[in-house]
Amino acid sequence: MAKSATESSDYEGEPRICMPIFSSFARQVHRAGLYEAHDVLIDCDDVDVIRLEPTRALEFGEKVLKRLVYRDVFQKLVFINPGLRSVRLTREYEVFLLVCQFLPDVWYSNAIQGWRDHCRISICWISELWISNLQDLGNWLPILSKFDYVIVGVGGSGKVLETAIRRPCYEVPGGVDALRFSPYPNPPARVVDVYSIGRRWEGIHRQFLEAAAKEIFYIYDTLEDVADGETRDYAAHRNLYASIAKRSRFFTVAPAKMNATDETQGQISFGPRYFEASTAGAVLVGQAPNTDAFRRYFDWPNPVVNIRPDGSDAVEVMSRLVAEPERLGQMSRRNAEEGLRRHDWVYRWKEILGIAGLKTTEKMRSREKRLGELAEMARESNR
Repeated sequence: MAKSATESSDYEGEPRICMPIFSSFARQVHRAGLYEAHDVLIDCDDVDVIRLEPTRALEFGEKVLKRLVYRDVFQKLVFINPGLRSVRLTREYEVFLLVCQFLPDVWYSNAIQGWRDHCRISICWISELWISNLQDLGNWLPILSKFDYVIVGVGGSGKVLETAIRRPCYEVPGGVDALRFSPYPNPPARVVDVYSIGRRWEGIHRQFLEAAAKEIFYIYDTLEDVADGETRDYAAHRNLYASIAKRSRFFTVAPAKMNATDETQGQISFGPRYFEASTAGAVLVGQAPNTDAFRRYFDWPNPVVNIRPDGSDAVEVMSRLVAEPERLGQMSRRNAEEGLRRHDWVYRWKEILGIAGLKTTEKMRSREKRLGELAEMARESNR
């Protein structure tokens, strides 16, 4: 039996956005950033959150039906409910907004019955979609025909996807909850010398490991496939991550999937680490992606201090910067300021909702004002 929207949501007013989320069952660490994006929008707009829930059939859907979608020559299975409790909307909305990590996640929206009839505009934002994925995901593309606007987070994929599905596609990168990650208004001591999470160049990692045995405090992943592990509480995970990031002097970065060339096949993009680390006021060390998009979003001096992927100059570069504390501090404060002015999720939401013709809300403007106040603190401390 289908639940009504009022049974599956928290909003009691007159919402203009209908947004399903699946954090109750898709709890992988790599999804935590997008759930954070959900939370920022919920705080800044009138959002009816539809909390999708699994049934016993979801395990079969994920393990069996999903595999069959890839082989479905009739491309019909992609439109069925994979095993979630059905939801029936009882209100009218301006926008149906679906935020996904990967294209197959769009499948979950089938649990909401007839949402097209209750939503004037529909938007699907897919965080990670590489051009090389499109051939394997061909049977998933028809589900995007239900949406008026499709947005992708990987630079270069938008035009290719637009050609494939014949409807407007846009590129909008990720972001960060800058209020969570910013060290302001009370910057803590930077007691962590180097912070590294996710993919890494092993040469750089080895050099920092050797330095950690002697003199530096180096925090890094020690488990395989950390991003695919499940977190009990995504907000607590983001709080811990932010707490360490804004106490770190240096943060290692590299282009997205830099060591997975079979998947990227020459496509260059940048992931959330750049937004998170800079907003936290860490000095980014590694490689800056050679793309126009990166230069547009990170157009201030020295957003990334280059070190070689083999790590041969990693400790030398770090030591040289540590020997110039005034310069290091200026770089840190500039990163924090720019992150507050450019990379909060509210700016991304303004861009996405603007594509659909929606105006900003008073709560969005209030958040922007607070971000600006903190950015001014960073600017003043750099004088």
